[in-house]
Amino acid sequence: MTPGNNGASTPEDDDPFGYLYADGQARGAQPPSGSGGYGYPNAVSRVRAVGERQYGQQQAPYGQQSTVPQQPGTYTQPNAYYQAPETLPGGAPPTGRQPAQGSGGGGRRGPNTKGLLIGAIAVVAAVVIGISVAMLNGDSGKKSGGTAGSSPSQSQNASPSPSGSNPANAGELPKVDAADKSVQLAGGAAPATGVTGAQGAGGTYVGGLNQVGASVTWTVNDIPDDGTYTLFARFNNPGDDQSMTLTINGKTYGSKLNLRNFAGIHDPAQAWMETYAWPTLKKGPNTISLSCQAGDKCNVLLDQFWLKKGQVKRDS
Repeated sequence: MTPGNNGASTPEDDDPFGYLYADGQARGAQPPSGSGGYGYPNAVSRVRAVGERQYGQQQAPYGQQSTVPQQPGTYTQPNAYYQAPETLPGGAPPTGRQPAQGSGGGGRRGPNTKGLLIGAIAVVAAVVIGISVAMLNGDSGKKSGGTAGSSPSQSQNASPSPSGSNPANAGELPKVDAADKSVQLAGGAAPATGVTGAQGAGGTYVGGLNQVGASVTWTVNDIPDDGTYTLFARFNNPGDDQSMTLTINGKTYGSKLNLRNFAGIHDPAQAWMETYAWPTLKKGPNTISLSCQAGDKCNVLLDQFWLKKGQVKRDS
């Protein structure tokens, strides 16, 4: 080719659609054929298979075939440029516990687990001591702040039966010792102290009842209402069964007061027991008398009398 004549295959003449124009047809441009060529005669064909072009690579000069460098390995193969740290010179140190100071290694000393354990134990001990002190203080507050009650009295039997226990407090109703000065004694009845176990003041009781006409009379001034009450009597009987006449406000009670030896105890010091009756009393003063009448058996000792409202069998 000569200067000024670049020939018919210059790049500017390589128009794939030249056959559509008049000047292209004049120069001999042909539509594409089955052989893959199209455009002007002797035009440079740059047909590439799909996927052949590599982007991001150094492009060859225009008109020259570029050479695609072959990548080492395939897509499914691991990258040859990657190497594990431990395969490199002076690679990553093996995992594991670092040596503590003073053990020959240069690593950093680990946590002082022994000190932590001692500290935890100390905290738990302090909490336990605090809870114990709080509980003790709470109990002391309850004991000191409560109202002190009176000493509980011993309960009595549910029916006329032997009992060596102390009678309960009578509450609003009166209670009296048989040998008290407010009680009228007659017919040979008199205070005595020869038998131990009486609960009257100074261990005093009333004896001398085993004769006709002997009596003990108690005048009660504080009956709150009309109605039925329970009269309790504490007595001593170490022998055979006994019974005496009971009189309420001058009228004989329906039956004699039962003074049996309920437990069959024959030791006088242990033969203290209780009995009861259900008389009807009126509001205000009332007179209660226990006497030895003809036909009665009165070989007993009398210790105390007291009242309960209603018909009860146990002094509680």
